[in-house]
Amino acid sequence: MGFLSWLFGDENLMSLLAQNWALGVWIVAAIVFCETGLVVLPFLPGDGLLFATGALLGAQGVSPWWPMGLITLAAILGDLLNYSIGRSALGQTLIRRGWVKPQHLAKTQAFFDRYGAPTITIGRFVPIVRTVAPFLAGLSGMCPRRFACYNVLGAVIWCGGLVSMGYWLGAIPWVQDNMLWLVLGMVALLLLPPLWQWRRSRRQAG
Repeated sequence: MGFLSWLFGDENLMSLLAQNWALGVWIVAAIVFCETGLVVLPFLPGDGLLFATGALLGAQGVSPWWPMGLITLAAILGDLLNYSIGRSALGQTLIRRGWVKPQHLAKTQAFFDRYGAPTITIGRFVPIVRTVAPFLAGLSGMCPRRFACYNVLGAVIWCGGLVSMGYWLGAIPWVQDNMLWLVLGMVALLLLPPLWQWRRSRRQAG
């Protein structure tokens, strides 16, 4: 619990990034891996952490490319681990023993029902959903190749987009004050393709 208290104190992790950005980036990557890879840890920080990481890298004049690559790789491997757990017998055990909250499963299932497989990509921007979606995909037997495509796409957009946004725009006061709206705008853009597909299928069915 002491570590979690330290983790949730933004000033602590940001201070570490400011003092030793290389170590800080590795810790950020580890947090992203745990949040996306362990279905029982949906409460770890995500969007704001990525943005803040990019902002601090920009403030120190550090190139964002290898930190971005490392964090993106962590997100891909995390989802892959979560998917594998869902496909295994362990997934059913976690559900039976109540390790995965029913309301989290229900929220993610509603996303799948509405958007289908693109939930793996879109869900990256939605807390809880980004943690439970790969687990549920494995549990439901989604095709591994299809999952891999959406997994990589989502990780690149989520990590690359938010770290880049923080790196290039984090020093602007207006951006700092409206980060939530900017993240929601990115989510809205990602929702357009599946919404268009859903509307087209409705027209065809009618």
